[in-house]
Amino acid sequence: MADTPLARYNAKRDFGLTEEPEGLVAATGGNRFIVQKHDATRLHWDFRLEVDGVLKSWAVTRGPSLDPDEKRLAVRTEDHPLSYADFEGTIPKGQYGGGTVMLWDDGVWEPVKGKSAKDLDKGHLHFRLDGHRMKGEWLLIRLKPRGKEKAENWLLRKLDDGYAGATDALVETGLTSVATGRTMQEIAEGAAVVATSGPPPTPPASGRGAKPPPFQPVQLATLVDSVPTGSDWLHEVKYDGYRALLATGKAAKVYTRSGLDWTEKFPGIAEAAAGLPPGALIDGEIVAFKEGRPDFSTLQDAISNGGAGLTLFAFDLLQDAGEDLTALGQLARKERLRALLAGADARIQFSEHIVGAGEQLFETMCREGYEGIVSKRAAAPYRGARTKSWLKVKCTRRQEFVIIGWMPSTAKGRGFRSLLLGVNGPEGLVYAGKVGTGFSTDTLHALRETLDGIATDKAPLSVPRAESRGAHWVKPELVAEIAFAEFTAEKVVRHASFLGLRGDKKPAEVVAETPVPLPEPVATSHIKISSRDRVIYPEAGLTKGQLADYYAAVAPIALRWLGNRPISLVRCPQGRAKQCFFQKHDAGSFGDDVHHVDVREKDGSTEPYLYIDSLDGMLACVQMGTIEFHGWGSLVADIEKPDRLVFDLDPDEGLDFEAVKKAAADLKDHLADMGLTSWPLLSGGKGVHVVVPLVPRVEWPEVRSFAERFARALAQAEPDRFTANLKKASRTGKIFIDYLRNQRGATAVLPYVARAREGAPVAAPVTWTELRTIDSAKLYSIRDAATLIERAQSRALQGWGEAAQALPDV
Repeated sequence: MADTPLARYNAKRDFGLTEEPEGLVAATGGNRFIVQKHDATRLHWDFRLEVDGVLKSWAVTRGPSLDPDEKRLAVRTEDHPLSYADFEGTIPKGQYGGGTVMLWDDGVWEPVKGKSAKDLDKGHLHFRLDGHRMKGEWLLIRLKPRGKEKAENWLLRKLDDGYAGATDALVETGLTSVATGRTMQEIAEGAAVVATSGPPPTPPASGRGAKPPPFQPVQLATLVDSVPTGSDWLHEVKYDGYRALLATGKAAKVYTRSGLDWTEKFPGIAEAAAGLPPGALIDGEIVAFKEGRPDFSTLQDAISNGGAGLTLFAFDLLQDAGEDLTALGQLARKERLRALLAGADARIQFSEHIVGAGEQLFETMCREGYEGIVSKRAAAPYRGARTKSWLKVKCTRRQEFVIIGWMPSTAKGRGFRSLLLGVNGPEGLVYAGKVGTGFSTDTLHALRETLDGIATDKAPLSVPRAESRGAHWVKPELVAEIAFAEFTAEKVVRHASFLGLRGDKKPAEVVAETPVPLPEPVATSHIKISSRDRVIYPEAGLTKGQLADYYAAVAPIALRWLGNRPISLVRCPQGRAKQCFFQKHDAGSFGDDVHHVDVREKDGSTEPYLYIDSLDGMLACVQMGTIEFHGWGSLVADIEKPDRLVFDLDPDEGLDFEAVKKAAADLKDHLADMGLTSWPLLSGGKGVHVVVPLVPRVEWPEVRSFAERFARALAQAEPDRFTANLKKASRTGKIFIDYLRNQRGATAVLPYVARAREGAPVAAPVTWTELRTIDSAKLYSIRDAATLIERAQSRALQGWGEAAQALPDV
């Protein structure tokens, strides 16, 4: 045993006391990787790669980081057996590594092209990961030993690709086991294993769900010539496959983009949907992989062979348990979708996205050989038509063409030399050129047989004589996907290559796609601001015009949080130092750009509450003397179901900001113990708001109850630091945990909103890492619009405020 690779592993453990598996070298050939979150002497993440029948292991002290500029120390530890990859539980105190172990990530790995696992012996490894959390390219580098160091120290680093992101995004959002859905606390307490990770699905309403939802028209993207900028856009990979709507029920259905029922062509996807809650209508793309990338030709072969080995990448949710979600914003729908797919069959994958930084994702996708990206307005509703809220940017030109004929081949046994193509113009089909490459031998023969079956004597359109000499014509019934370099001046394709047939698209729908310029930015307005020179911040000399300019600049990033939720305004018509007042209703004085949502009051009456969805709406409010915007914790699409919690940490006058920061970090840790991810928001006043996004499934009474119980439990546990009592007299020397923001009709200040306070501060999102070094809740002001916009598009704030999570059962 002493000579085996697992001798050190076995020597360190008493298998009569620990439930860890005994070390045995397994058969070689696998490529699994896992990460185990391990709360031993100190918290760390054990990163393990399957190599030569064992798990090569490193302890990453601060956990893996998505930031390419962040190099995390990874201390090499003893090899572990492959059976350890499924271990989750508690190692007894006093045993080696005593503490709680969570299966934090699981997937497969591979060296990049030209590299191999043998590079570990040379002190470096360049590899790709495809896990639940860690994805893309990574690097391990061994450091030279210093002095009498016995440990073998390495650095783990994320490389700059489409999966790069914020510094601590992984460790701060990955709070539950990918195997059992349990938190570290639940594992330590021996809580029962649940079936899946993530929040439980909402049961369908009575009478719903047995029958899958019917097809409804899908939203289509407009082809543009460049990537839109700004954090009001989210960006996804454009997958090379078949668009599909997946409807769940007693027997799932798969619809094409035109409404055809293709369930029989995709039996594996329908089978995978059996584990999803009924009554969902999911929008996505079905793909097949070749050499790790989606490939359309491989997809066609898979369909011909019974539909095995296919994956649906789901990117939108139109219905959930029969509830229509199309009025919700894009990000809100994706959060619901992420929660719905938690623990789903691997054949159905959530399509990840990034907010902002679309140009970088586009460059990466083109370099990696993908088709391109799709950019979507984060706050836009779902529309069953082609819109400019969804934009597609392609790495190479490609689109559908109608096959109108074929040219015979001079080579013996070859089915044809080239296909003749057409597209629909204003007056019918027009000639679009030829394609003569991209055909396999099998495709040539199979396609020739299909063409012979739809042969016709007459050309279905006018073709130049030189192009048509010797041609065989067919009825315009087949649609082909073609890649090409460009359209020539004669509007025919150049350097075309055949990719496959498109049975999901009708010939009448095929038109020439020409990239159009990007749509106008959101931040344009017809609202005129009067009295621009009126000073509203006398101590800073800042004017109404400067406030309006600030809101115009930050509208693309502010509307993501401010838009489409009931709001209350803080109006200061004569400036912040004069009389200010709250307003939540409108008698019609704000104009058409400020909207109303009817809300039932406690006395049974109905009142019109304010909401906005555009820059014009924001500026109409500023024109009326508004400085601050405070929002409900729910959207107008469903005001009774909150989409966030907010804990406002309000310090007593005698406490400094260090105490507030420490309190916020403690709240974050307590929430994390319950599986809830949170983010800090500088209030622009004295304190910090701890923001907890929620999937909007439960109603206000349950959310209010949770918030109050959480706040009172902290106050009871540390009465010298915290109070949950609203009375001023009880706050002396303490921090008030204001949980009352989390009840129906209550509001909280929103990200990027200016405050009616000295110096014109603004409420600003920050990361937990940044908060440690910030010395004031008034770090940014309306003078810092450019900085706030740049930050919103940075990796640091990527994913801020997003999480598909529900309240725990506590």
